[in-house]
Amino acid sequence: MASIGAFFRRSLRRSGRRATEAKEEPPAAEKKPSQGTQGKAGDRSSVLYSAGQFFFEYLVVVSLKKMSDGRYEPKISYQFPKRENLLKGQKEEEERLLQAIPLFCFPDGNNWAPVTEFASETFSFVLTNVDGSRKIGYCRRLLPAGRGTRLPEVFCIISCLGCFGLFSKILDEVEKRRQISMAVIYPFMQGLRESPFPAPGKTVTIKSFIPESGTELIELTRPVDAHLEHVEFQALLQRLSPHLILHIFASAVLERRLIFLAEELSVLSQCIHAVAALLYPFTWAHTYIPVVPECLLDTVCCPTPFMVGIQRRHLERVLDQPMEEALMVDLCEGKIIQTVGDEEEILPAKLQNEVLTSLNRHNNNNNVQTSEQVNALVSEAFVQFFVRVVGHYASHIKWGKSGQGTFQERAFCKAIASKTNRKFVKKFVKTNMFSLFIEEAEKSRIPQEAYFQQKIAEYHEQKKHRRDS
Repeated sequence: MASIGAFFRRSLRRSGRRATEAKEEPPAAEKKPSQGTQGKAGDRSSVLYSAGQFFFEYLVVVSLKKMSDGRYEPKISYQFPKRENLLKGQKEEEERLLQAIPLFCFPDGNNWAPVTEFASETFSFVLTNVDGSRKIGYCRRLLPAGRGTRLPEVFCIISCLGCFGLFSKILDEVEKRRQISMAVIYPFMQGLRESPFPAPGKTVTIKSFIPESGTELIELTRPVDAHLEHVEFQALLQRLSPHLILHIFASAVLERRLIFLAEELSVLSQCIHAVAALLYPFTWAHTYIPVVPECLLDTVCCPTPFMVGIQRRHLERVLDQPMEEALMVDLCEGKIIQTVGDEEEILPAKLQNEVLTSLNRHNNNNNVQTSEQVNALVSEAFVQFFVRVVGHYASHIKWGKSGQGTFQERAFCKAIASKTNRKFVKKFVKTNMFSLFIEEAEKSRIPQEAYFQQKIAEYHEQKKHRRDS
């Protein structure tokens, strides 16, 4: 157990240093292309993916096994598919990850007992490997069908693809089949594995046979806006005021330490994914654990930036840790219980008020809105913030004959007319998330993040229209 914890703490610390290390690496033209499909920490490909990839790497079932001391320990009881012919390094990596997965499926410790009723819950976690690559675990914790007292188990889909809503629907199908028989799950997952991951807005259809029901056609549709497919902003808005959300955003954008508290695993994972999504088109590149297992609570002692979720029952233990300054958010009470103290002054006042107005407009809207509408409205407010402060970045990349770009940071900052905006940007350009974004932009004249580029173009068109009218 201790070795697993050390492995993950080491890997998480490494992921937080990648932007600094990248500056010491050879230019992009000299780097060898990666042989894997996994995105690296800070690389937007670790969250958004092209169509045609496998939906998932494997499905594991994690069950509770009674130990000699009477406690229960989570163990993998089923894995699909079984990997064969792996190289030694690949096999060692897989073994470490498979050892760690049970900790994240049952992060709330070993104090379990058989029960007759248990409300199913859906949550997710992120595993960061030593090379910075990330895998997402989509979990459904449920009570299997049967009589008498039983122990809950977790069905966990491991994928490098970020699409929470789509995988939640897959887990619905898994749970429905589990209540019939484990044997019915295999053909469904096999059919899913043989299907390509759809392009944004497209649908794949999976044929699946269920005894006594016949063949079912299951449609899985990927959201049109790919940058919003791993997020539910409504979860955040239901628990925190727009004013507090802005304080959290301000802390995240300067890559500080953030701790979120809640009792339900689903609340923690949904809210932390939502906070990370507010940073689009940038990516949180440091320690990121939506649900911290009990045995890894000392993660909060890490001196580098982190964004973590901790069950509220562990609050006293967390407060007893020798922590550096951090923002601590209680999602149960809807309040911030620990601050650095300057959160109100981080963002430019005018832009902060514009975002606040937009969020309040949503809160005051009595019309019933779909999850997709809420996501679009909230995302738009924060994307516009970044359009206004850094949307001119492409104009300050100088291109060499080799096709390699060089970002002109001083000219970029100097071009900002507003003093308050410039003051903020001078801090923001020092963050890992901005450095990683610019490193990608310097590699090609073809802009990354098409949605962000679209919003920049619309903003400039609106400015031109106002000048001409």
